[in-house]
Amino acid sequence: MSDDLLYEVTERIGLLTFNRPQARNALTFQMYERLGDICENAPTDGSVQAIILTGAGDKAFAAGTDIALFRDFHTAEQGIDYERKFARALARVESCPIPTIAALCGACTGGGAGIAAMCDLRIAADSLKFGFPIARTLGNCLSAGALHRLAALLGEGRLMDIMLTSRLIEAGEARAIGLVSEVLQGREQMLERAWMLARQLAGHAPLTMRATKQLLRRLRAQGPGVYDEDVIGEVYASADFREGLDAFLAKRTPRWQGR
Repeated sequence: MSDDLLYEVTERIGLLTFNRPQARNALTFQMYERLGDICENAPTDGSVQAIILTGAGDKAFAAGTDIALFRDFHTAEQGIDYERKFARALARVESCPIPTIAALCGACTGGGAGIAAMCDLRIAADSLKFGFPIARTLGNCLSAGALHRLAALLGEGRLMDIMLTSRLIEAGEARAIGLVSEVLQGREQMLERAWMLARQLAGHAPLTMRATKQLLRRLRAQGPGVYDEDVIGEVYASADFREGLDAFLAKRTPRWQGR
């Protein structure tokens, strides 16, 4: 297996690292596929309770798709196929059944920014630069699906701003607009905080977090009035709900099982 994407589980927390620091962690097609496999197939048996996504080194989370991969693009079909695969990779990250934390440092652009946007929580080092500068670089475009997801996060006006001007959102602005929840000084502090957050999430009710993620995805796709009774019924009929109630009344810490 390629070392371009590393994944290990410690203390029931997954750490996924884009590992091409010499190329600012630019993403290959194989990295997109491996990322999707890990997120989409994350276990729900408690063996992994959160996943941290980050980039190797202090220069980038991921600086988009490796431009060398576009050299052989000559037809409309190639572009359509690429954007279809990219949108699918984003959807697989978004559908991860357990919480995901994007720990961002340096350049988070193009495909890297798309991946970060699909994570549940984002924190950043003060060196963050986030955006899609393709109007002044490659001259390509994003799919409607990718734009829809990004507009839900950033707002259509701000998304239009950064797409047309190709400017990058820096850490202070990212915090002010809610793109990231925290800004830390340097990569080391940022990673320490990411692990603290992951451990905190590992102590929370898995079904509550999973239901929240699932219903928000439905709302983004289908709008208000989305069907939710299957998810609500599963949670309220679960052993975890009974355990949470019993633990609360007994003033003890609940022992979640994820079922």
